Amino acid sequence: MVTGTEGPVGPVAYPASDAAAPTDQVSLRRHNLALVLRQVRDSGSRSRARLATATGLNKATVSSLVAELVDRGLLRDGGTERRGVGRPGQAVELDGTAVCGVGAEVNVDYLAAVALDLGGRVVSEQKIAMDITGLGADAVLDRLVRLVAEVLDDVAAAGGIPVGITVAVPGLVEASEGRVSLAPNLGWREVPVVQSVRERLGGWSLPLLLDNEANLAAIAELASSRASGRRDLLVLFGATGVGGGIVANGQVLRGGRGFAGEVGHITVDPGGMRCGCGRIGCWETVVGLSALMSQVADPDDPVRDPAMDLAERMTELRRRAELHDGRTLRALQRLGSWLGTGAAMLVNVLNPEVLVLGGYFAELGPWLTDAVEQELAPRVVAAGTGGCRVELSTLGFTAAARGGAEVALDRVVSDPTLADRAGVGGAPQPIGGVS
Repeated sequence: MVTGTEGPVGPVAYPASDAAAPTDQVSLRRHNLALVLRQVRDSGSRSRARLATATGLNKATVSSLVAELVDRGLLRDGGTERRGVGRPGQAVELDGTAVCGVGAEVNVDYLAAVALDLGGRVVSEQKIAMDITGLGADAVLDRLVRLVAEVLDDVAAAGGIPVGITVAVPGLVEASEGRVSLAPNLGWREVPVVQSVRERLGGWSLPLLLDNEANLAAIAELASSRASGRRDLLVLFGATGVGGGIVANGQVLRGGRGFAGEVGHITVDPGGMRCGCGRIGCWETVVGLSALMSQVADPDDPVRDPAMDLAERMTELRRRAELHDGRTLRALQRLGSWLGTGAAMLVNVLNPEVLVLGGYFAELGPWLTDAVEQELAPRVVAAGTGGCRVELSTLGFTAAARGGAEVALDRVVSDPTLADRAGVGGAPQPIGGVS
């Protein structure tokens, strides 16, 4: 089983550098287990000798730590590693197939839930199209928990053990309180999401966290790029609104009270339309999904039906663009220009290595990227746009849910002793069911 199943609701523990030095032998052991596990997760399989070099620990200590992590089902022996002269060493690699984190997302057009194992493999993925704005928070959370229950059942059927759940919501999130302060596109204000979800989970007793969907999408992008070494990202997630996730030196920037990244409400068109937040000319009024749909299709066009699956709506818009439909191409050109205009402000401030376009921006990326780059070039002060390049996310519309699963998993990465020998290393021991 996974021990310590009920944890406090607090600030999201994102993957971080090693904490302060442990003060006793038990803490030191836990710290070193986490150090070795994180090294293998982030850098790939390697021999015990290379782990000793990378962590600064002696070889005997690393061998003992690896043996315990193997026993806990988090690492396993891999192939032979040959490096230069001398005897080849046996590599160890990430296992963790029985450890699963769950992420769940509420967005304007859909609900999603994803379970990932420690190696980032998808154990279960569920997504349903819904017109969230027509429902109250209680009805939405009822349906979200049913979706999470389906994912938890899939995890159990696969022999996995869930270690936590993270819920993603587009809006201002008070993570330490487990509450959505304001989500204008959902029509939510002061919604105690964590408390409400916990009450609905019934027999499942799992650590539960809440965060902004763009922050979690950024976590997912960071996790997907571990091998590439990218550590400074600006993720723009396109949905009804626009979310911004900022990663600097491998860490998500959350701001003084956790509200950083509300980029959709920077003013780009002072004489423009009124935003759902009540202000005039917000960026999302010209690049949000609603803005695109109003440009690309008439009100009775099925592609504007919020009950239609968002992926299907994007497929139809791509089809029209590929057929060189003039209205579609003009709308995408206009959207790309506005997207680049706002992005240039952020690139000037943040100087990211990579500007990642996610959500529906990625789905329509082939028709947006050129227009974005054409705006960045003259608007970014630093030569060559400060080294920033534009990339399209490959994670689809469940990026935020994947990021939530990564955050849940980091609990075990930070403290591998939570994966005990009786559970993760052997037969799964379910904690309960969703009532």
